[in-house]
Amino acid sequence: MRRPRFIAEQARNATGLVGRLIAFIMSHETKGDNRRAIDALDVKPTDHVLDIGCGHGRSLPELATLASTGKVSGADPSDLMAAIAIRHCGQLIPSGRVQVVIAGVDALPFPDAAFDKALCVHAVYFWPDLSRSFGEIARVLKPGGRLALLFRTNANQAVNAFPSDVYHFPALDEMRNALEAVGFAVDVPADAAIAQKTAPVLLIASMIENTKSKLT
Repeated sequence: MRRPRFIAEQARNATGLVGRLIAFIMSHETKGDNRRAIDALDVKPTDHVLDIGCGHGRSLPELATLASTGKVSGADPSDLMAAIAIRHCGQLIPSGRVQVVIAGVDALPFPDAAFDKALCVHAVYFWPDLSRSFGEIARVLKPGGRLALLFRTNANQAVNAFPSDVYHFPALDEMRNALEAVGFAVDVPADAAIAQKTAPVLLIASMIENTKSKLT
């Protein structure tokens, strides 16, 4: 069944009562995918971790438990999603363990080399410029920093149900090339070419060099 355009728009930038309903549905639909990305990051107690496109924020308390003496940040361009994420974090916000900011991936309000780990689950479809987005992620990650990126590619059987003027499902090679261009070493699963047809792909990318010179 084709996804209605107004639902797709809410997934991109949630607002109002419909946006709250979408956030509730997404918190259940993406639970396993978020768990998969978190597990792949191997978060240490002292890590500073960034969830890009954190949406409903259900992953933030879990990350804070793993990064028990570090700090967790969530960034989302939707005012509504940020508010929902803050509510889900409870006392982790006033205690300073977690922060949530309203921001898109192309303008992250963090200093250079601020994070040890980052994850992004089902958000790349809404990025207009992969090069700029990955450049920003590279900027805020420390050398050796790790990124877990989970997404459906254009080879996935389900993508035709989504309106193409809202969602851009990238090719696997497109993602790998964009990551490598800004200084990431990318680990592509051996079975990705086949698995991408029916399931989201999880790429693990490690920051191997300072990218400032490439982005200026």
